[in-house]
Amino acid sequence: MEEEKRGLNFIEQIIEQDLQSGLKKENLRFRFPPEPNGYLHIGHTKAICINFGLGEKYGAPVNLRFDDTNPEKEEQEFVDSIKKDVEWLGFKWDKELYASDYFQQLYDWAIKLIKEGKAYVDEQSSELITEQRKTPVEIGIESPHRNRPTEESLALFERMKNGEFEEGAMSLRAKIDMSSPNMNLRDPVMYRILKRPHHRTGKKWKIYPMYDWAHGESDYIEQISHSLCSLEFENHRPLYDWYLDQVYSEGTVRNKQREFARMNVSYMITSKRKLQRLVSEGIVEGWDDPRMPTVTGLRRKGYTPTAIRNFIERVGVAKRENLIDIQLLEFFVREDLNKKAKRMMAVVDPVKLIIENYPEGQIEWLDTENNPEDPEAGTRQIPFSRELYIEREDFKEEANNKFFRLKLGGEVRLKSGYIIKAERVDKDENGEITTIYCSYDEQSKSGSGSEASLRKVKGTLHWVCAKHAEPIEVRIYERLFTVEQPDAQKDTDFLDYVNPDSVSIKMGFAEPALKDAAVGEPIQFQRIGYFTKDQSSTPSHLVFNRTVTLKDGYKPSEG
Repeated sequence: MEEEKRGLNFIEQIIEQDLQSGLKKENLRFRFPPEPNGYLHIGHTKAICINFGLGEKYGAPVNLRFDDTNPEKEEQEFVDSIKKDVEWLGFKWDKELYASDYFQQLYDWAIKLIKEGKAYVDEQSSELITEQRKTPVEIGIESPHRNRPTEESLALFERMKNGEFEEGAMSLRAKIDMSSPNMNLRDPVMYRILKRPHHRTGKKWKIYPMYDWAHGESDYIEQISHSLCSLEFENHRPLYDWYLDQVYSEGTVRNKQREFARMNVSYMITSKRKLQRLVSEGIVEGWDDPRMPTVTGLRRKGYTPTAIRNFIERVGVAKRENLIDIQLLEFFVREDLNKKAKRMMAVVDPVKLIIENYPEGQIEWLDTENNPEDPEAGTRQIPFSRELYIEREDFKEEANNKFFRLKLGGEVRLKSGYIIKAERVDKDENGEITTIYCSYDEQSKSGSGSEASLRKVKGTLHWVCAKHAEPIEVRIYERLFTVEQPDAQKDTDFLDYVNPDSVSIKMGFAEPALKDAAVGEPIQFQRIGYFTKDQSSTPSHLVFNRTVTLKDGYKPSEG
């Protein structure tokens, strides 16, 4: 079995140990808890695949919970896009939940902590609180309000909830340890005043829980057995556990936080703030621009869920962060598309080719395979006539013996068609070739079984019948950045490394069947690359995005 071959990752080992130690399998429950303050990106796909993958492996439910505790940045638009992305990746959640579902319970628990002397209202500014925390090697300074009477904190907290104070006037802090070397335990803020409407609760609340308080307690309310998150939350784990200790009841599942390495992919950035700059400063068209590392951008570019999931599987679950070569991701995209994509013909930099001895006005319909990798994909017919388009780079007037495409006096086979020979050319006033004139061997039709059809020539070209050609706009996407880690360069702005040639637009022609392609359908433009029809296409203006080149020689290392 594949699982036996690769062994268990460290998270699976933890789960297996927990099951052996008495955790009941029916009490396993996982969750994917995004904050709805932006679009999901390639980094999030790892967390999605880990949590939902564990759900599939153990037959356990997985919640989709939105940690919506910051109404300043969260919107329904992001909720909708996240749900669409998770579904597109092929996963189904058990329950759709929100941290805002638990605002009342979180508030009630905060009251409990105040009454137990474990939380207090602090009237200092956030800047002063930060300053008093000092550094890990210094002892922090206690707030002058740290030991205020319980009844006073209760009254002030009630007034905070009622909206009687301005934003920033005060906050509720947990009373833990101002001398702890872990800065997260130095009396963290639990609630702040925010007089902003929430996308779900409206204007009901004037105070909102901080992420660390809401996140772990939401896990507990939902009885999540394993709270899995990225490594930047590792030093938050003691706070996660401290908060859990305050509400835990015997007989319930004690949720456990464990951390895994984030996924960093070369030539990509995943900081939401920096992605926002790309959008707001017009570097890209929007969050779904095919150059963006967002899931919606990758989908629009033509990446497939299978490719992304296979990529995540290969990357694996590790405890140490490293930089993943983008070529590995492209390898899995290419591998999946090779199996699925219909082979069709398009010319992105066309030059006219006329077969002078082919009958004028005659149209033939030639049979061609839809996908040689998939026998069940069948065949289709493509029109062939005297006038065609071929790629400009596929012809040279003069070339050495290593040029296996068309040259004057040389022969090539037209894909699924005939062998032709270039005879002469026409040029414009600038010396650019406008028309290539050829002759053809009428006995050499592919698949006819004639002796001439079996004759071998070294080059085979794709082409499009001029009379039936569909004009297309082709968008050629390259990497958005010129360096592997644009946000890791010292003393420079990551925007300094934006590739000015990250997209180029060409106007070409395609065989008529491409007009019926569905948006997002994977297609291989023969000899060019993998493409997909863009959502901006109209019946009168077809637009195709390049997903990935046909091949680049990259092979992933074993293991």
